[in-house]
Amino acid sequence: MKRIILLAAITMFSVATTNAQAKKAIKKADTATKSETPKVDGVGMVFENETIDYGTIAHNADGKREFVFVNNGSKPLTIESTQGSCGCTVPSKPEAAIAPGAKGVIGVKYATDRVGAFTKTITVKSNATGQETKVLTIKGTVLPDAPAEGAATVKS
Repeated sequence: MKRIILLAAITMFSVATTNAQAKKAIKKADTATKSETPKVDGVGMVFENETIDYGTIAHNADGKREFVFVNNGSKPLTIESTQGSCGCTVPSKPEAAIAPGAKGVIGVKYATDRVGAFTKTITVKSNATGQETKVLTIKGTVLPDAPAEGAATVKS
């Protein structure tokens, strides 16, 4: 009985120690992320990713994705416009100004009814100091529909 109690106590202590270490690691990661974003005097804009790779997706799959950015400046950031490189790429922008230190999102919807490989761009115009125009990229491949089971094939 004493061995069972001792084993249970050791297990509880191990779990508590592991949780404490995990929390410290998360705090360090958060601190590192915050310190990696350089500060700008004026209006700044830093994207988490400037390219979104859809990978290989099914025909008519959900084509919505998001570019996340942060205003790393000391003044509010205004996204003036977003423009896709063709009609198959429809971006959306935040309507309100993004406060210094706050995050924002540029949404994009690709028309996945078009089969094949694609690479498209989104041009973002803002009041960011020295970076008034930013070009983002989406890419991937849309697969064709699989033939229906039991479908007859036509030979010419």
